[in-house]
Amino acid sequence: MRKKKVVVAITGASGSIYAKVLLDKLVGLSDQIESVGLVMSDNAKDVWQFELDDKSYEQYDYPTYQKNDFMAPFASGSAKYDTMFVVPCSMGTMARIAHGISSDLTTRAADVILKERRKLILLTRETPLSSIHIQNMALITQAGGIICPASPSFYSRPQTFEELASTVIDRALDIAGFDLDTFRWGK
Repeated sequence: MRKKKVVVAITGASGSIYAKVLLDKLVGLSDQIESVGLVMSDNAKDVWQFELDDKSYEQYDYPTYQKNDFMAPFASGSAKYDTMFVVPCSMGTMARIAHGISSDLTTRAADVILKERRKLILLTRETPLSSIHIQNMALITQAGGIICPASPSFYSRPQTFEELASTVIDRALDIAGFDLDTFRWGK
């Protein structure tokens, strides 16, 4: 299996636990990863601190890029990043991606992933959805992106917030093509 080059973009939507669990799991999958690039919005940092009561996003040993750093490697298709997660994905970020508005590194990287026909996985975290949200989801899906709502499952009987978030993150990692040990229905 070829090692993956991954972009993780964290927006200011509620659901920082999903981003933390994803980053933790990527650390555990390092044998399948060539590189990870991380970008966070200002709001993402504020929401993470509010929801998780820490700044643990600083502990990960991944290159972190500023939101307007268009010199980041994954701002160009020639860097050949194969997977991008936007987690949690705000509706504003999703709208900009859906309409090709590359106004920051997150939206530029998503635009690159889509144009290169690679895997863009948006873990959306909003409810209820307006018709505008649904139309934007359709546009992204038609462009080749994958909408993976942050809707946890319960059949694995999760006992903690981390286990609950893992039901979503494990699904997203499956979609991205990672080989992971996780709960499988019927086993």
